[in-house]
Amino acid sequence: MPSVMKVSAAVLAVYLAYAALLYLMQRQMLYPRHMAETRQGAPLQQDGFERIWIESADARCEAWLFMPSSPEGASPVPAVILAHGNAETIDFLPEEFDGFVRMGMALLLVEYPGYGRSGGSPSQRRITDIFLAAYDRLAVRPDIDAGRIVLAGRSLGGGVACRLAAARPSAALVLISAFTSARSFAPRYLLPGFLVKDPFDNLAVVGRYTRPVLVIHGRHDPVIPFVHGEDLARSAPHGRLVAYDCGHNDCPPDPQAFWRDIQDFFSLAGILGRNGP
Repeated sequence: MPSVMKVSAAVLAVYLAYAALLYLMQRQMLYPRHMAETRQGAPLQQDGFERIWIESADARCEAWLFMPSSPEGASPVPAVILAHGNAETIDFLPEEFDGFVRMGMALLLVEYPGYGRSGGSPSQRRITDIFLAAYDRLAVRPDIDAGRIVLAGRSLGGGVACRLAAARPSAALVLISAFTSARSFAPRYLLPGFLVKDPFDNLAVVGRYTRPVLVIHGRHDPVIPFVHGEDLARSAPHGRLVAYDCGHNDCPPDPQAFWRDIQDFFSLAGILGRNGP
């Protein structure tokens, strides 16, 4: 019996040490910012591009705004605020998401604290604070239609978009390869959910969100399983799920189909007409 107790105590000690290590390291795992590539040299120089610096109490972060070309005197345009995945920076997103601009929408890419050329360090609160400040900057611009601001996020960025949706009005929410909550991954590491510092409870947000929600997810996603997308779409009062035959990093597999689905969603949501704003 004493030997059983000693073994049990040893196992418990090892588990507690493991749990303590993961608790201390969890933000390095959730935000692998040193793995995210940045481009060298000056930022983009093109028509309709603005480089903006967003400040909060904890950080000063870079943001890129792309305005669509429009005739002089055109009415304010709708906009998308896009949050990227945890191992990305805004540097490589303009080419991938220029479809929003081609639709006649403004596109605002906001960097996370501690990523790229931005100061500070990432956490749910600090990232949310920066995106709130970015939203407030965008919404007061005379060339932006504040009533047609769409919040979008990919992977971890889905959590950021949901935090923003919980605090500011928006016309729609687009979640690409997003999870239900960060705490849902705790059992994968044999840990209780309450140890997760940045829960990003997306399921709770979409359950209360009264505007249209588009959930895009790969059926074969090994990082964030497809069931997360199904649960998000099911929980949203006005949710729509678009499933692709892909994984996580190759989603969407067909850019043309992706932009057709986005265009259809925006048209049904009243954000765009069939041929633009």
